[in-house]
Amino acid sequence: MENSKQQVREFYDQIGWSQVGEGLYQNARYEDLRPVSRDYIHNCHLRVNRHIAPTGDFLLDAGSGPVQWPDYLTYSAGYRFRVCADISITALKEARKRLGDKGLVVVADIANLPFKPETFDGVVSMHTIHHLALTEHKRAYLELTRVLKTGKSAAIVNGWHNPLLMRMAEPFIGLARALTGRSAKQKKNWKSEDDEAGTFVAKMTPSWLKSELNGVLNFKIHPWRSLSPRFMRWFVRPQLGGKAWLKFIFWLEERFPRFFGENGQYPLIVIRK
Repeated sequence: MENSKQQVREFYDQIGWSQVGEGLYQNARYEDLRPVSRDYIHNCHLRVNRHIAPTGDFLLDAGSGPVQWPDYLTYSAGYRFRVCADISITALKEARKRLGDKGLVVVADIANLPFKPETFDGVVSMHTIHHLALTEHKRAYLELTRVLKTGKSAAIVNGWHNPLLMRMAEPFIGLARALTGRSAKQKKNWKSEDDEAGTFVAKMTPSWLKSELNGVLNFKIHPWRSLSPRFMRWFVRPQLGGKAWLKFIFWLEERFPRFFGENGQYPLIVIRK
């Protein structure tokens, strides 16, 4: 367990949060940054704002990284302070630069938070819990709830393990690879992977989450984003109406949140205390 955390810390200190351009980190390689996808990704980022208090004294950003995307700054726009907790010193230095005096930074393990109960008016955690061993996932959810004030909400984004919609897409990705001459198996390279393959990742399933948290926490599963960067890079094309198609996908996610929350790539898990 400690070895996995050390691996995560070293990856992000040395690689993941190193800048490769102005305001752009190496970790951005795992995202689809093409203009055709920009509006969809932006709208998905902003979904978090619906589920946390818009104002307050302290917002906890658990596993903050450097507060990587400009959209993430909106989560704390109405708060006096944003408390960034992360095990990466590099991440916290970058976060402090972005947030200025509004940012408070703490080296912390998300499964063992160094805060008193009922401290925060809101909690967000973006793509962090999956860096813990699966045996610690439940503890992380409990910790985020413990430090949250009664009557407030936490918004937690992670990725499902092998979700239904992306499983259904795999044969089509395989066909596309064959048609483009990329079907031959190649040696894996963390720089080109969709997930942070250079570090420790243990993703959960909806059934696991429900079995662990039902009756323990008051939570709901919403969609954050249904499509993986890998899927989007293969099939979302500007010349084929990609922007309009993504707008339709976003509408479907809004119309059928339970289905897309549990079967898409990235769930938004909302805990109400």
